[in-house]
Amino acid sequence: MVNHNLDSSLPSGWKAYAHFTKTSGWAAYAGCVWALLYAVFVRFYQAAGGTIGLSAPIVDTTGGIYIASYVVGVIIMLCGFVLLGLVKPWGKVVPSWIPWLGGVSIYRGFLLFPTLLCSVFLLAHGAAGIITRVLFLAGFINLKMPTFSGEVDMRIDALWDLFVYQPWFFIMGVLAGLSAAHYAQARDVSLSALKCGTLLFLFLTILVTAIFVAAIVFDFVEKLSFF
Repeated sequence: MVNHNLDSSLPSGWKAYAHFTKTSGWAAYAGCVWALLYAVFVRFYQAAGGTIGLSAPIVDTTGGIYIASYVVGVIIMLCGFVLLGLVKPWGKVVPSWIPWLGGVSIYRGFLLFPTLLCSVFLLAHGAAGIITRVLFLAGFINLKMPTFSGEVDMRIDALWDLFVYQPWFFIMGVLAGLSAAHYAQARDVSLSALKCGTLLFLFLTILVTAIFVAAIVFDFVEKLSFF
């Protein structure tokens, strides 16, 4: 088993980071609650026809958008529960009551890698959303609204994005990332690997954020804030 005593050769900043993430099991519980709140009070609420947070009602004659909002809400809830696997025993060993697989050790990358990738997406989505809304409100860029919206007040929508929706993504990304780092240490990932993995994670997050910002500013793709 890997010795988790802090390596004396590590800089003090990395020592503090390793200690903090090692004791960050709370982030998984907070992330699960955070996901449930968004799923219920945003996705399910809008799927039921709620309009708070929208400057105009959604135009959807087929009901497809409402169904999609509900499905996304269910997926977000499931992702929240997956975070619990990073701090619960069933995230390390398959529960004994499951036929044929009970008692089998779970490969740490099975939960770790998807969580890290989702965290990169969440952080990049939130950061890019905040940056572009600030640029829009300052008058530097224009934003393209989805075709399913009616007459909208772009500034109101941008303010909701800036202070509600995009911060949710960013905070969820932070909580997921902390949960993954905690899980990595609980599964005996070495401190050197944790350091290298963290640097790679930060690089990917910055890269994806830049891509998202460019896509929104230059309208490469449809608006990336459906969630």
